[in-house]
Amino acid sequence: MASDRTIFGLSPQARSRLLEKLTSVRQPVARAATERPAAKDAADRLDLSELEGYRDIEAIEQAAEYLGISNPFFRLHDGIAAAETVIEGRRYINFASYNYIGLNGDPRIAEAAKAAIDRYGTSVSASRPVSGERPIHRELEAALARLHGAEDAVVLVGGHSTNVTVIGQLLGRNDVIVHDALIHNSIVQGALLSGARRVPFAHLDADAAGKALAEARQRRGRVLLAIEGHYSMDGDAPDLAAFVAVARRHGAWLMVDEAHALGVLGPRGFGLADRAGIDPGAVDIWMGTLSKSLVSCGGYIAGRKELIDYLKRMAPGFVFSVGMAPPVAAAALAAVEILEREPERVGRLNDRAALFLQLARDGGLNAGGSIGAAIVPVITGSSIRAGKLAQALFRRGLNVQPILYPAVPERAARLRFFLTAAHTEAQVREAAQILIEEDRAVAAEPVDLAGVARHLGRLSLAAR
Repeated sequence: MASDRTIFGLSPQARSRLLEKLTSVRQPVARAATERPAAKDAADRLDLSELEGYRDIEAIEQAAEYLGISNPFFRLHDGIAAAETVIEGRRYINFASYNYIGLNGDPRIAEAAKAAIDRYGTSVSASRPVSGERPIHRELEAALARLHGAEDAVVLVGGHSTNVTVIGQLLGRNDVIVHDALIHNSIVQGALLSGARRVPFAHLDADAAGKALAEARQRRGRVLLAIEGHYSMDGDAPDLAAFVAVARRHGAWLMVDEAHALGVLGPRGFGLADRAGIDPGAVDIWMGTLSKSLVSCGGYIAGRKELIDYLKRMAPGFVFSVGMAPPVAAAALAAVEILEREPERVGRLNDRAALFLQLARDGGLNAGGSIGAAIVPVITGSSIRAGKLAQALFRRGLNVQPILYPAVPERAARLRFFLTAAHTEAQVREAAQILIEEDRAVAAEPVDLAGVARHLGRLSLAAR
C-alpha cells in the first residue's frame, strides 16, 4: 500500500519530489571526440545515490538534523551493557540489549571463555572439515541438540549467515518457500540465494499458510514452511501446534527460527516447543543464534542426524568458513548449562516483561501484539515521533532504540524495548512512568512537515 512507503508522513508524491531534488546533479558537458577522458575520482566511479535506500537515508538524516533529533545509533558503551550501561560517562537504564537472561558479564562464562583461550587459542585457524574441529564444538552442538530434543546440531560463525547458507543449500529453483510476512531478513536472503519461489502469508495466520502451501504443492519440488518462535519487531509468537499440523497436511518441511525464543519462551526457556508443550521433534529444522540469551556469537541448526551430517558436508557457510572461535563456543556452552540449571532466570525475565507491557498499555501506549516475553514495542506511527521520543527518553536516562522507516513501514515506526532478567522491578516501573510522560509531551509538540520539505529543498539547491 502507498501509505506504507512514506517518509515522516509525507505522501508518496511529496517523497518522490524530495528525493528527486536531493539527487539533482548537473549533466556533464560533452567532450570532443578526440579528447581523452580525465581519470575519474572515487565519487565519479561509484555514484552512491544510485544504490537502493541511499536517498531515503540521506533525506531522513537531513530531516532529523533540521528537527534537532540526534543520531541514536552507533553510540559507544563504556563497558558491559546489561540492565544498566554507561555511555559517555553517564549511566542509563538499558533497554537495547538481547541479554535476555542476564548472563553477559557473568564470571562463570568469562572463565569458560578464558579457559578455552588457554587450551585452544583465539582461533581454530581453519574450516572444521579441514583441521578446525575441536572438542568444544562437539560439546556445544550436543548441548544445543539437547535443548531442542533433537538428534544433533551444527554451529556456524554467524546467525544471519546460518539462515542464508542453510536455506540456500537445502532449496533450489524448483522449490517453494512459504514464510510469515514478517519473517527475518536472513530467511528472505536465504530464499533469494536458493532461487526458490518465495510466498509470504499474513503474519501468524496458519490458515493463510495452509492456502499458500496447497497452491505450492501443485508444483513439483520441495516446500519449506518458515516461521519464527518469537518475532523480534513485535514480540508476538505463533501457534506452533497449528503450524505443525498445516506443514504435515501439505507435506512441507517446517523450520522455526528461535533466535529470540531460546531463553525466553517456555517454563525452562527452551523455546517455542517448551511454551506450546509439544514434542520438539514435530519440527524438522530448529534454527537459533548464540548472541541473545547465550551471550556469545554465531548460529546453529538442530534436527535429525541426517540433516546435520548433510549440512556439515554441503552448506557453503560451514564448509568454506573458518570454524567457530573456541572462546565463543565455550561462552555459549557455559550459557546453555546455566540456562538448564537456573530456569528461575526465565521466570524473572517474563515477570519483568509482563509488568512493563501492562504498565505501557495502562498508560495508553500501543504495544501491538506483544505477549510480554522480553520484547515490547511501543508503536508511534511516525519516524519523527519515534526519533523525538527516543531522544527525550535518553535525556532522562533511558537507552532505547527507535526503529524507523525504511526498516519498518512509516506507520509502523516504533521504539523497541528489550527486557531482561537483570532488570529490577523498580527499574521497570521507573522506565514505564518516564515513557508515558515523555510520549504525551512529544505527542503535544507540533511537527512542521512543510518546514522539513523546505529545508531539504534548500540543501538540494545549495549542493548544486
